[in-house]
Formats: sequence, structure tokens, C-alpha cells
Amino acid sequence: MRKHIPNTITCCNLICGCIAVSFAFHHDCWGCFMFIILGAVFDFFDGFTARLLRVSSPIGKELDSLADCITFGFAPATLLFSLLQRVIGQQYPLLPYIAFVLAAFSALRLAKFNLDERQALGFIGLPTPACALFWASCCVWCNDSAAVSQFLAAHSEASAALLIALMLLSCWMLVSEIPMFALKFKHYAWQGNALKYSFVLLSALLLVLLGWGGFAPIVVLYVILSVLTCRKK
Repeated sequence: MRKHIPNTITCCNLICGCIAVSFAFHHDCWGCFMFIILGAVFDFFDGFTARLLRVSSPIGKELDSLADCITFGFAPATLLFSLLQRVIGQQYPLLPYIAFVLAAFSALRLAKFNLDERQALGFIGLPTPACALFWASCCVWCNDSAAVSQFLAAHSEASAALLIALMLLSCWMLVSEIPMFALKFKHYAWQGNALKYSFVLLSALLLVLLGWGGFAPIVVLYVILSVLTCRKK
């Protein structure tokens, strides 16, 4: 019985992704964002539970990638598609569909992750959950901020160009060779974990100051710290 527990949690992640996609197609940024976050929680606990119960399996690994592809690939791409439709869709009806390139690169990143044995203790390239949280947070911010909404409406072509450029940058980072740290602990002492603890504390501060919109700068902070750490090494 216990061998099915991690896969059940993974399926909960996949269901969250499907619900997030539904919210995104109905232009409900907050609903999509909340289910992406809930999916990320399930994504954390399925691996944790598998290691705790010692029931890891090849099928669990493949199922996890499939769930992640929906929750952290298709869902944020759909949310970006919805935002681009609002910004530029009336002028260029086909342009918003470029958002689904993000889903394709997320799938490519997940396939690469499954085959890359270098990613046992860290990541090579931007993890899909981080990319998804960045875009979900950005879309919520663009939808809820009156000043940003006015700017998007007044400068639709420039705004769309900026969003697409950021998306293409995200796609490149997903499959890049940039080493990035993971929040995995061999021990809990400060020495050896200073970077991880500092990141967690700064992230908590950003969430207190910016609310849910703090996820986007948290991801930017994560990338910057990873790059700086890589350079030091």
C-alpha cells in the first residue's frame, strides 16, 4: 500500500496543474497562481515521501515529470497566453500562441533533467517550478496593478515584445548549463548552508514586503545568487 502513496501525491500535483490551466483559460490569474503553488507543495512532498518510505520507482520518476510538465509548463504558458491575448490579441490574434513555446522548453528541461546525472545535489539550468512561479507571479502582478495595467494598455506592442523577450530568456535558462543550488540539506548547521539559509530568509522578507507578487523577485534573486556562486567556484 505504501508504495502507492508518493504516486498518489504526484497525481495530486497533476490535478492541480489541470485546474490551474482551467483557471488560466478563464483569465483567472489568482486561481491559476494558487493551484500552481499547491502543485509545487505536492511536488515537494512526493519526492520527500518516496525517500522517507524508500519506495522510489522508475514509474514514479516518469509520472513526476509528466505532472511537472502540466503544472509548471503548460499552466504558466497558458497564463502567459491569456495575458498576451489581453495585451496584443486584438491587433495580432496569432501572436499570443507563442506563449506555448514555454511549455515546450519546460518539457525539454524535464526530459534533460531525467537523463542528467549531474543534478543529484543541485540543478543545471532553471528548475521548472521556479520558472512557473516567476510567470504566475508576473501575470498576477500585471493583472492586479492598476499602473501596470494602464502601461500595458497604452504600450501594447512594446509590452508584448518585452513579455516575449522575457519568455525566450526563460526558455533559454530552462535548458542552459548554468549550475543552480538546490534547497537540499546534508546537515542543518550554518557552515556549508549559509547560501541556502540566506536565500530562505531573504525570500521570506520579500514575501512579507511584496505579498504573493514577491515570488517573481525571489526567482530573480535565486538566479543571481546561483550565478554568483558559480563564478566564485
